[in-house]
Amino acid sequence: MTNLQKFSILILRLSLGFLMFYAGVTKVTDPSWSAAGYIKGAKAFIPFYNFILSPSVLPVINFLNEWGLTLLGISLIFGVFVRLSSALGIILMILYYLPILKFPYAGDHSYLVDEHVIYSSALLLLIAFSAGRIFGLDGWFAKFRK
Repeated sequence: MTNLQKFSILILRLSLGFLMFYAGVTKVTDPSWSAAGYIKGAKAFIPFYNFILSPSVLPVINFLNEWGLTLLGISLIFGVFVRLSSALGIILMILYYLPILKFPYAGDHSYLVDEHVIYSSALLLLIAFSAGRIFGLDGWFAKFRK
């Protein structure tokens, strides 16, 4: 892999990391934030998303959402557990994508592909290239496993 390729993957990992970290930490620090507003607008898989809205489930979903994004961001920024966190991030992006999907439209301004599909694709790329080993702690830890 060339240095330009490594640098490009590093920039992708860091930019996605800061994006996810900011999205998560703004939710963590806002006590009034809830996923309920987003979920109430579900256009697909309505029974599933209505279940998530139930008072016993929604606090768990809010917690997982807030801290999932925050920890995904930290993982990508520091390059630690990137493959695992990226896989979990893809699941999270799918869960964001499905409620706005009114096939073939994803939201009001997208046809099949929206930002969640792009984020998922980028996270998949980070998995494929073991991006945490490129100027990240995953690479540092790998030296000790040998």
